[in-house]
Amino acid sequence: MRTEIWVVFQRQMRVLLRNPVWVFFGLTQPIIYLVLFGPLLKNVTGGGLGGDDAWRVFVPGLLLQLTIFGAGFAGFGIIQELREGVIERQRVTPASRASLILGRTLSNMVVTAVQALLLVVVALPFGLRASWSGVASTLVLVCLLGLGISAASYAMGLILKDEDAFAPFVQGVSLPLLLLSGVLLPMSLAPAWLRHTSQANPLSYVVDASRALFRGDFGDQHVWVGTLVTVALTALLALWGTRVFQRQSA
Repeated sequence: MRTEIWVVFQRQMRVLLRNPVWVFFGLTQPIIYLVLFGPLLKNVTGGGLGGDDAWRVFVPGLLLQLTIFGAGFAGFGIIQELREGVIERQRVTPASRASLILGRTLSNMVVTAVQALLLVVVALPFGLRASWSGVASTLVLVCLLGLGISAASYAMGLILKDEDAFAPFVQGVSLPLLLLSGVLLPMSLAPAWLRHTSQANPLSYVVDASRALFRGDFGDQHVWVGTLVTVALTALLALWGTRVFQRQSA
């Protein structure tokens, strides 16, 4: 099965490398927020904001935003492959259904890692000062999360089979999740009702963990809670995506 996953992964990476501009295109929105919104936070007090500390709060949120939108729209690719008959041809090969989706999600994880690293590098001239071991740990978290989200995105692409239905679905799901995770501003600044609502959003725990890691505070309980949530959510989404792929291939 590892060989099958590797073959699918290589194919997906070859497709990506034929048009690598999409890797940089996915960075457009986070960089706009970084350049045009981030500097405003240096004069905000509360929630760990203010001065150079603002970047240790803001950049981890942008990494999550990058991951959700990048991995969330992965399903567009599989819809196109369905239309072109690529999926049908792969289904008649001896490759397991799990390897067909896992190879794809691994390629998305690599893209997420490259984009996240580039975003951190761009943030450095603006004043980002973070624990580099914490940054590396955060990259691992967002890559894991990207794997799970891309698996779910592929599953929804197989279910909906149409870009006109897929796009509003992803937007309708991802935007509330992002806003309720506190990617732009910490939820500690929110009114009580909004803060309590955000606690039902698993992504808020990932954001809190990433911010603690950027501070280098590995002993913070947010790190362990966020890590457990990330691993559990990734496993559930990957399992669901694989099951959907298997049912659609039956």
